Amino acid sequence: MNMKKKILITAAIFGALAVITGAFGAHGLSAKLKPQDMQVWNTAVQYQFYHVFALIGLSALSRYQTRLINDCYYLFSFGIILFSGSLYLLATRELTELSWIKAIGPVTPLGGVLFIGGWITMAIAATKNK
Repeated sequence: MNMKKKILITAAIFGALAVITGAFGAHGLSAKLKPQDMQVWNTAVQYQFYHVFALIGLSALSRYQTRLINDCYYLFSFGIILFSGSLYLLATRELTELSWIKAIGPVTPLGGVLFIGGWITMAIAATKNK
């Protein structure tokens, strides 16, 4: 599978999941979560969407299958999983009664660092794009 197709499929999957988690939060969790936990959930959805759009933008650069494009793809993808995924778990820890989940709190900033690395890598890839 070529890189552009791989990036777009990944973006489509993460995009669909963002819509699902956003709707689930609005319709299934809003009455069950504390307002601050609902805000955490919404932040996870927002950042997931932002980086779905980043992946779509990356697909425009992907016709040049370089290591930078590949690295950026993985930085954004794992950033979504770590950042948004950890926030989804943290937001629902009281509802799921899994208090140990608060121990994954340090994972969220790691996901943020991956996002930053992805944006920097995308900028470098764009400057090297002919």
